[in-house]
Amino acid sequence: MDTQSGKISVVEKTAYGLGDMASNLFYQTFTMFLLYFYTDVFGISAAAAGTMFLVVRMLDTFYDPLVGILADRTKSKYGKFRPWILYTVVPFGVIGFLCFLTPELATNAKLVYAYVTYTAMMFIYSTINVPYGALMAVMTNNSLERTSLSAFRSISAFVGGLIVQGFTLKLVNYFGLLKAHADGSANEQFGFSVAMGIYSLLAVVMFLTTFFFCKERVQPVSDQKSSLRRDVKDLFSNVPWLILTLVGVMTCLYVAIRNGSIIYYFKYYVNNAGTADLFGFKIGAEALVSTFMVVGTACSILGTVLLKPMAALVGKKRVYMGSMAIGTLLSVAYYFLDKDQLSLMFLFQALCNLSVGPAMAMMWSMYADTADYSEWKTGRRATGLIYSSANFSQKFGWSIGGAIAGYLLAYFGFVANAPVTPDTENGVRVLFAIMPAFWSLIAVVALFFYKLDEQKVLDINKELAELKAKK
Repeated sequence: MDTQSGKISVVEKTAYGLGDMASNLFYQTFTMFLLYFYTDVFGISAAAAGTMFLVVRMLDTFYDPLVGILADRTKSKYGKFRPWILYTVVPFGVIGFLCFLTPELATNAKLVYAYVTYTAMMFIYSTINVPYGALMAVMTNNSLERTSLSAFRSISAFVGGLIVQGFTLKLVNYFGLLKAHADGSANEQFGFSVAMGIYSLLAVVMFLTTFFFCKERVQPVSDQKSSLRRDVKDLFSNVPWLILTLVGVMTCLYVAIRNGSIIYYFKYYVNNAGTADLFGFKIGAEALVSTFMVVGTACSILGTVLLKPMAALVGKKRVYMGSMAIGTLLSVAYYFLDKDQLSLMFLFQALCNLSVGPAMAMMWSMYADTADYSEWKTGRRATGLIYSSANFSQKFGWSIGGAIAGYLLAYFGFVANAPVTPDTENGVRVLFAIMPAFWSLIAVVALFFYKLDEQKVLDINKELAELKAKK
């Protein structure tokens, strides 16, 4: 790293990004396929799955700050945050695999198994991801380099999403046919377990790469005594952090509900059992869903590539607001599409993800800025605690989003693999189009009150650098 400018090598940025690629092999699978896995593969009702998402994720949400507090107080030869990656990566992979095993159990026992494995996964996900997120803030103090790191992280996450979207159903079908049912249909239970075993191995290798190639460099202005009470007080006096956390929750609600309902939208609304006509090409039902997801993620990557120049040109806040505003309008538009308007569905998907893609990446960079703001305002740095709030917003979005999806499906009379009623069809459309837009609109409004602009961040970093030079 260039210590004068805070610049980081491409190799280190790439290694950092691989950590989020590893996480997204599970995160994207959870958001896009887990509800479907529980209802249509494992055999749990939509309402029971929705309740489980709410209970488990809410418990896990309040576990995140504990991890952040402990990480801030960690001292080792590897730093504060990197050792957490090293020591939790193997449990992360193993528990992720166990989530998608489907032992032959009675209905109630299935629900117990799902609760135990899913709870363990959410907790180990937090244990590795809170320190991973905080690591970015101590790799450099250069705001634009943090934006670049965020872009590398998000592009890698989207690549992980591409892997999940492009290959999961294909892997499930391929391995499912190797152990097919008596009628010759694919054994999705076996297919999901093998697919997730592959993802687990990949995730372990990627996180280890992050550990070995990334370094911690940014130190606090002064040595500080541990004080949980003061750290929490400082956190809740950090107005930019409060606003950004609200925005993060709304953004994650948008993403969780929309991504989690894609497969239902196509299976129970578009309902192409055979082939469909897409821009003049014939495409099968399974390939249709995967292609829709891949198109969205590819466009998210393109939008994120443009993140750093856009942020430099108009500022992070304006990029974030514009992204979510466009996403809101395009999401609502889906409700008015007929089921045979596939070309428009794909076009809106491309435009929606092109605009919203930079939003998630921007959030991580802005959290680093709020950590600097807190240190400048209070003289104390609690990076891990601040970044735990980023995971808090994700988990809270997951918990509420997953519960909303399950409950709304149940409300509209959804029954897995049963004939579709008009109420179910309308409910799937509401879930996919209207509900995400509601939350993203709140995010746009909240961002009007976020005042930590680029010039303010530059001034803060200049003052912090002068203080550190006097040590």
